[in-house]
Amino acid sequence: MKIKIDPMAVALIDDPIMLGIKDGGPGRLANGEPRPMRQAGTGLARREGLMLLAASVLTACAPKGAGKTPPIDLFAAASLREVLDALAADHLQQTGRTVRTTYAGSAQLARQIEQGAPADLFISADEAWMDWLQTRGLLETGTRRRVAGNALVLIAPIGTSDESMDLTSTSALERRLGDGRLAVADAGVPAGRYGRQALTHLGLWPTVESRLAPGDSVRAALALVARGEAPLGIVYATDARAEPRVQVMATFPATSHVPIVYPAARLRRARGGGDARAAQAFLDRMSSAQGQAVFQRFGFIRLPS
Repeated sequence: MKIKIDPMAVALIDDPIMLGIKDGGPGRLANGEPRPMRQAGTGLARREGLMLLAASVLTACAPKGAGKTPPIDLFAAASLREVLDALAADHLQQTGRTVRTTYAGSAQLARQIEQGAPADLFISADEAWMDWLQTRGLLETGTRRRVAGNALVLIAPIGTSDESMDLTSTSALERRLGDGRLAVADAGVPAGRYGRQALTHLGLWPTVESRLAPGDSVRAALALVARGEAPLGIVYATDARAEPRVQVMATFPATSHVPIVYPAARLRRARGGGDARAAQAFLDRMSSAQGQAVFQRFGFIRLPS
């Protein structure tokens, strides 16, 4: 069997937008300035790009003969990895349908979808990137919904200290940072925007603005702290829960940033294919009582219906 690789998929891997180097979406800074160059996570971005390319190639090369059931292709924010892997496993066991997941920063995934990457479902870590796709007519009407919420926390490598940190004290933050940097997600990623909002609200932004170690996703920031390469980091509460090498030093007040929500929707596949009914079934599973219980088991917040 000859395997034909989609040239668009190959082009996407070399696209600087795909690798998080260019702006143009809701992640641009409010003052219009370009984002600072990343100091961490570029290797992760390349790996995520390769994963997205592989997803595109696998979909393009999937056999279409009789009796072949295509997988449900799900693009989702990196912070959802553990819970969606569990939901996908449950779905396979109960329905026999495979959910093929691709995880990366919401901005990277939205750009890929806009450029024609094959996906049936998308879950973003904020409303902005879902809005961005909706304005381009890429969501199936009436399928958008919120499936979970989250909290924002300050983390440190495990064993750092048993004392929690006062988020209203700039001196406490400076003392904890020492000569190190604060690991954060880049400004174009939802977690990065939430983090900046919280730091600004608490009056801490001027203290850390020049001392950031930005990564291409919240998991890149998490990895820096877990490896001991940064003394502090800002991630979601569920990320801290999933990584045993970090500990929570403080939780940012919910009032310090806009609500952290995960909108999900079924997508219009530009090149056809997929199984709309099967994709809708998995979307419904996530928002069902059973699905919401799984989200809560992994530490996510259940939102009012």
